[in-house]
Amino acid sequence: MAESVKEVIDLTEIPFQPMDRQEIHQLETVLLVATLFRPKVLEMIHEQKFLTWVDSLAVAASALARQKAGYTVSEIAEELGRTEATIRKHLQGETKAGELVLETYEMLKSGKLRIVTGVEDIKERLKAEEEKLERLESEMEDVSTTISRVVEGLKKCYTRMEDALEELESLSERLEELKE
Repeated sequence: MAESVKEVIDLTEIPFQPMDRQEIHQLETVLLVATLFRPKVLEMIHEQKFLTWVDSLAVAASALARQKAGYTVSEIAEELGRTEATIRKHLQGETKAGELVLETYEMLKSGKLRIVTGVEDIKERLKAEEEKLERLESEMEDVSTTISRVVEGLKKCYTRMEDALEELESLSERLEELKE
């Protein structure tokens, strides 16, 4: 069990041109999972209750993986138990499932879609977030120090202003006395 979980999670290199059954299975799994978890697809499933076509996504992912391995349409149809017409439609993106799987394949291949590959990737992202947090804390400390300096400066100004007001009052009183 742990072995199969590791195989599914440790997909750091996607076999875009699979050479054997294991790589075909790996590519079809990546295509199916990555397609299902794309925000656009999740939204479609949620809004339109498309759970009924998850099977079509699986067939489209399987068909594309086999096509990339060099299988013919008739070999794919026979292996997947579907008609050649159905397989062709999936591979040409004429079905919604085929369209989504083809998009996912291109996004993965071009690097526009990234798969979280497991604990190491999560640790790497967590470390980056911790470093960002440390930088922000340091910046906050600098800002806090600056604010403290400004507050101290304002207090000094206020004290000087109070002193000046007292002196002004004193001079004003003296002026009044001199006038009398």
